[in-house]
Amino acid sequence: MKRYLLIAAAMLIAAASAHAKVYYKGDVNRDNVVDVVDINAVINVILNGTYESKADVNEDGCVDVVDINAVVNYITTGELVEVRTGVDYVWNMNEIPEIHLYVSLDEWNRLLALYDSNEKTKQYIVADMDFSINGEHTAIEEVGLRLKGNTSRRRPEGSRGQMHQSGNTDWHHVHFGINMRKWVKDSLHDVKGVRKLHLKWFKDDPTYVRELFCYNLFRDFGVWTASRSNYCRLWLQVEGDSKETYYGIYEMIEPVDENNLKQRDDEQTYGTHKGNLWKCKYVNSPASLTDPYNKDYGPDDETDANHTYTLETNTSRFDAAKEQFIDFQLKLNGKSDDSFYTWIKQVCDVDLLLRTYAVTVAVGMWDDYWNNANNYYLYFTTEDISDYKVYMIPYDYDNTLGTSASCGVQSDSGRQDPLNWGSQDNRLIARIMAIPEFKNKYIAYLKELVDDNNNLMHYNDASARIRNWHQRISQYVSNDTGEDMVIEDRPASWGNHSEYRLLEDSQYNNFFRVKADVINNLR
Repeated sequence: MKRYLLIAAAMLIAAASAHAKVYYKGDVNRDNVVDVVDINAVINVILNGTYESKADVNEDGCVDVVDINAVVNYITTGELVEVRTGVDYVWNMNEIPEIHLYVSLDEWNRLLALYDSNEKTKQYIVADMDFSINGEHTAIEEVGLRLKGNTSRRRPEGSRGQMHQSGNTDWHHVHFGINMRKWVKDSLHDVKGVRKLHLKWFKDDPTYVRELFCYNLFRDFGVWTASRSNYCRLWLQVEGDSKETYYGIYEMIEPVDENNLKQRDDEQTYGTHKGNLWKCKYVNSPASLTDPYNKDYGPDDETDANHTYTLETNTSRFDAAKEQFIDFQLKLNGKSDDSFYTWIKQVCDVDLLLRTYAVTVAVGMWDDYWNNANNYYLYFTTEDISDYKVYMIPYDYDNTLGTSASCGVQSDSGRQDPLNWGSQDNRLIARIMAIPEFKNKYIAYLKELVDDNNNLMHYNDASARIRNWHQRISQYVSNDTGEDMVIEDRPASWGNHSEYRLLEDSQYNNFFRVKADVINNLR
């Protein structure tokens, strides 16, 4: 009888929260019942030596016998406890979280001095944080706070050499990184399992939507590797100031790290989070994957060093990870066409990569791997030199949707031929697109994105989504920095195509309409 009551209760709860992504403690196989099947599911995960968040019942970051005991407890007590996962709580687009940061005067002045010493500093200072959604507060003491950004990096206050000027502060918008477990590594230092946040101001996007739109489009199109993104409101107070400084509306992004690898969707996972994660950027040379013996490899060792290829996980085993990465590039560039076709299907989810690239090109991301050898991660699911799956993870999509530049092979990110998006020298995509089977699937995905029946990137659907977001954030845009106080439908001022618009319904300059025309003319 208890089992049937549990089923009935679960069905009622599921119906009431049909649009909320929730599960129940101990319900590992997600059938809304906690029973012996869930015990077997946990055992299988342990035997496979993998990690699955749904099997981590006690949410301690690993799957072991403690999780089996937890499931047994839920079965014997008959409890059915509804739990919203941390990523879905933090990045719920129906809410705008509020983040308040509190920094001592000494620590804030230390951050300013760090910037003056090295504008690319990665060093953290100590801050306290209050994270709230709809009045539910999570207060965390001693989080790590740092500056982020590449070309967008700047000083958060005043000019070089100045320390904090309380009461007469010249505030500037900057990107921040928050690591809640930088200094103290326990369960009190996270927001429902989320440990890091990347906060970006809308530097090159007066429309306040571009990167947010792209990350949401990725996930709507089944690219589960993409980060989650949401708006948030940000305040900061330095010790001694009479009040908090309101920074305004920020974009809050899920960082790509080991925790990110753990927390993919239940049905779509890497299978393990223990592999090698590389951040690939055009830093000292292009991240083209064509020079296996490029000397610019390095671990993320928490220094200020920047590399073209930075190992983010397993840094203590850097040499072995580098050997694997070099071997991948040698095979990528050295295999014959027939051998490449067989190999790439073995080591890569080609269908997922084609979906990733269809979105990348559809949104006009010219600062990507294919065109500019920049802005992506590669994740190798094991540490074995050749036995792995490799995934390309998209990253840094703010210069999109009509913010165009003369770069690589292109000068117009809206009208550029999607089949000639980038250099043939960037071999991973160039070689895949040279195979008719893959090229035809890529074209089909592009057309699916702009199809007016799919609620993805057709003008009517996209503009309605953007107007809805504007309605939600417009009252919060004005801020104490005095910067970026107005939402405007235009691309970045430095772009080479100032005519593009997202909401103006014109066949000539509406980015969504221009892109749809180009894609629908592909054969």
